[in-house]
Amino acid sequence: MLQIDKLTRRFGDKTAVSAASFTVREPAMIGIIGRSGAGKSTLLRMMNRLIDASEGKFVFDGLDVTALTGRDKRAWQSRCAMIFQQFNLVPRMDVVSNVLHGTLNRRSTLATMFNLFPTEDIHRAVDILARLGIAEQAAKRAEALSGGQQQRVAIARALMQDPDIILADEPIASLDPMNAQIVMDALRRIHEEDGRMVICNLHTLDTARRYCDRVIGMRDGRIVFDGTPEQLTTGVARDIYGAGADFSEAATSTAIETLDRQTGRSKVPA
Repeated sequence: MLQIDKLTRRFGDKTAVSAASFTVREPAMIGIIGRSGAGKSTLLRMMNRLIDASEGKFVFDGLDVTALTGRDKRAWQSRCAMIFQQFNLVPRMDVVSNVLHGTLNRRSTLATMFNLFPTEDIHRAVDILARLGIAEQAAKRAEALSGGQQQRVAIARALMQDPDIILADEPIASLDPMNAQIVMDALRRIHEEDGRMVICNLHTLDTARRYCDRVIGMRDGRIVFDGTPEQLTTGVARDIYGAGADFSEAATSTAIETLDRQTGRSKVPA
């Protein structure tokens, strides 16, 4: 289904991603972990074709994504939705219009200029917002929402594309623990209910263990771990983050897990 083969990206004399290779044979929720600067964001941006690979290949369902240009490249970006840490919404635009921007790649230039949307698309956008628990915010400006609500709007915009794969680049890095949990729960549900592949860059081990079927660890641009959450031991974590990191149970007990205990929520099965 998805094959990354020695994907590499250089910026001048710096190698941000070095010969990354992995294969995904069926839809899964995959977490990519590592320190800042490990190459996680660069890898996702190559997959979405926001930046080009220096070497290597990315193939999805037999399509060589790294070779696409022009209209074919834009068509791929419709199939491969991207969610960003900073939401990338239009702050002064209402929520439902931000969601409808997920259809821009398949609309005419004239319709885009005048913000003209088919009624069925508007209804679908509201339905997606309802699924994410924020339909009542549809008429508000995006800037009036909390960070967690804005990230859910960004997820709704991604779903509006009806993508085959969702790439989430540090989607909870700027959120408080409660909103982080809501956003990660939403991404997990999208994977389970829709059967979509979700690949998510994450900073914390516990979030990856809690939500992901598979975890890929990166260090200095290279993949140094690829396995199940159960295989992500303290020793492996030190290989990913560095020998000086403290990965005792106490150190890795996150605020999200504390919220689970307080609210009586069970852990999402990996």
